[in-house]
Amino acid sequence: MNISFNSLSENVRIPLAYVEFDNSKAVTGTPEASYKVLFIGQKLAEGTGAALVPTRITSAAQSEALHGRGSMLAAMFRAAKAADRWLETWAIALDDSVSGVAATGSLLLTGPAIASGVVNLYVGGALVRIAVTAGDSAQSIAAALAAAINADGEQPLVAAINGTTPAQVDLTCRWKGATGNDIDLRLNYHTGEALPAGVGVAITAMHGGAGDPDIADAVAVMGNEWWRAIVTPYTDTANLDALDAELLDRWGPMRQMEGIAYAAVRGTLAQTSTWGLARNSQLQTCMGTGKSPTPPWIFAADYGVQAAKSLSADPARPLQTLVLPSCLPPAVEDRWDDPERNLLLFDGVATYNVNAAGKCCIEREVTTYRVNAYGLPDPSYLDIQTPATLGYWRYAVRARITQKYPRHKLAKDGTRFGPGQAIVTPSIIRDELFVLFRELELEGLVEDFDAFKEALLVERNANSQTRVDVLATPDLVNQFRMFAMLTQFIL
Repeated sequence: MNISFNSLSENVRIPLAYVEFDNSKAVTGTPEASYKVLFIGQKLAEGTGAALVPTRITSAAQSEALHGRGSMLAAMFRAAKAADRWLETWAIALDDSVSGVAATGSLLLTGPAIASGVVNLYVGGALVRIAVTAGDSAQSIAAALAAAINADGEQPLVAAINGTTPAQVDLTCRWKGATGNDIDLRLNYHTGEALPAGVGVAITAMHGGAGDPDIADAVAVMGNEWWRAIVTPYTDTANLDALDAELLDRWGPMRQMEGIAYAAVRGTLAQTSTWGLARNSQLQTCMGTGKSPTPPWIFAADYGVQAAKSLSADPARPLQTLVLPSCLPPAVEDRWDDPERNLLLFDGVATYNVNAAGKCCIEREVTTYRVNAYGLPDPSYLDIQTPATLGYWRYAVRARITQKYPRHKLAKDGTRFGPGQAIVTPSIIRDELFVLFRELELEGLVEDFDAFKEALLVERNANSQTRVDVLATPDLVNQFRMFAMLTQFIL
């Protein structure tokens, strides 16, 4: 029999007609790649969800219930769902480290108020506003401010009046760890905002937080789910090294579940540069936030969601100009200028700029990869589009081969066999890769078919007669980053 049936038995004598179905030729074109975005972060004790259990999150309200209102994860999902409601998002929640210490800060009020007005306090970029009446004492203003902070369940801080100084509001982060140190405290962020006459507020920045959870615990329960984007609030060396080891293992040829980690780091230009120069991974990208009022974990959530949304549609398209909707820019005098941001891009730190509407926008989404194994500059993985496009290339090749040749026999080129036989040869695979390349070329992901065709090598493995080896050199489409013109004008 020339035709290779999958299910029809040869040992049937009962009449009459038997028809089986085979879907190996049903799918044409480039395959659609599903995107799952994983968020790792801390939950509060009052959250009803269990720690270290991958959980699909469909709304910000669900995250608040599972992780606790005012938790880090709840804030991350508020930002994520505001940026895009359609992406499939998951969470692995972490409990506080048993050795962790919560960050603290304070507000010292002075008065009394000479005139009526309002106090505009921004906690992590979120406004807490109270009314002040002429004659209000510093103690009464402090009490009102503490009550307003505690009344806002989304606040990451708990406020209490100092037991010794009644005009002082003591602030404590709801969770433990160094991340709490990055909660920004400031007054009068927007133009026109001012304290009432006679009122003063001395701010002690959040500090003293230590002991973040071990992200290795989250890695251990990730299993074999394919997370194409992982958003992490932790940027310390130990946690990023643990995550990078898992990402590199997934990137390899045996697991083939590539993903990119998204993070954000807060600090001065020098601190951010130092942080970037200590990292070197093509599967991690980190946005430098500078002195933005917005916490880094919100930046990471916005960045990861916007990147995943764009790369899932087109892995080669640049992200520049995409808005980070939940992120506030630093004050004008604190924003990094072009030369400073350019330095960060060479240091492996992704950057944002501020558009005419005052919105933070992705400027360039570089990875932390900078140098090769010898410590020499290596731009091969400069932008995240390179690993993203390579990941899709591998996915498309795997999908094509496994879909069209799932149970085929392997023969040498030139073998004579019937047209209905489930047999594949190196030449058949070679031609199939040509077809796939052309399809990906139409999708704007690869270029230079002639060079690909000339270099493509498909051969039967000399030591294993059941294996086909392929050497392919796809030329990936690049991003339009710069336009340069020399204008030699004529008078």
